[in-house]
Amino acid sequence: MVRKTKEDTQQTYEALLNAAEQVFCEKGVSKSTLNDVACAAGMTRGAIYWHFKDKKELFHALCDRAFMPIEMMLNEITSNSIDDPMAAIRQLNLHFIAQVTANTRQTKMMDIIFHRCEKTAEMQSFIQERESRNECLDKIGDIFREGVKKGILPPDTDIQIAVQINHAFLIGLIHEWLIEPSAYDLAAHAEMMIDAVLFGLLNKPPLKKVS
Repeated sequence: MVRKTKEDTQQTYEALLNAAEQVFCEKGVSKSTLNDVACAAGMTRGAIYWHFKDKKELFHALCDRAFMPIEMMLNEITSNSIDDPMAAIRQLNLHFIAQVTANTRQTKMMDIIFHRCEKTAEMQSFIQERESRNECLDKIGDIFREGVKKGILPPDTDIQIAVQINHAFLIGLIHEWLIEPSAYDLAAHAEMMIDAVLFGLLNKPPLKKVS
């Protein structure tokens, strides 16, 4: 029997992710089975179980691949000194929207997450277990804290709420745009929409309530 090389294993892994992306997009996550993915990839179920113990782990890997470019930029920004925190937030937001609007794979994956991932108990546990999401939000919070340190934001800025405002804006924007992408050109209007939200955060930031 011919032993698989590391390159062969990686190619199989990527092929399974591509097949899962196709199947989840067509059938939805909860209605898809590992056998569906194996058939779409032209492989056996054994090939899937070699890489993933279950559908949740497969879906997790898909999400990791989709968010990797965004997480890489976030890590790059937060690993260096941040001269202008709000400009850094703006850069991240623009990068996120550019990824979704210009990268077909990213567009498809976001559509799966928002519109083809039914709120089952299995998927709810996945969302709760996804540590990288919380890590990203924490790092964005660190950027806002830099804004406080530099005097760009007031000392009593509620960082958690500021992060949630920015996050909810991006997620809501992408969620609605994916329902009808032809309604308007998101890529062309991204800057002005992001600037409007950041203007609000700068000029009327959420403040901690005095108990």
